Amino acid sequence: MKHILRLSWLTAALMIAAGGSLVAHAQDTNTVRGMAATCANCHGTEGRSAGTVPGLAGVDKTHIVQQMQDFKTGKRASTIMQQLAKGFTDAQIEQIAAWFSAQKK
Repeated sequence: MKHILRLSWLTAALMIAAGGSLVAHAQDTNTVRGMAATCANCHGTEGRSAGTVPGLAGVDKTHIVQQMQDFKTGKRASTIMQQLAKGFTDAQIEQIAAWFSAQKK
């Protein structure tokens, strides 16, 4: 009986721990989705552009990161993107790029 009780407590503890990491992952995903939403005005909802601005959905992560770094450093000129890119850390740019690359075109 003690063994079953211990096993029950261990199982409950593991479920709580797993649930905590799932909640943290969901919050991280929502945070990245929120950062990516700042791109929607020009690049379309979830990166699916309907206009002349290129879409970002399904674009290779490395390409997006490089473009954002080029905007951020001034290597690539743009009146809007240079300012927006400077507002994100390198880690945030990586997260946003990964999010867009995971979206279906």
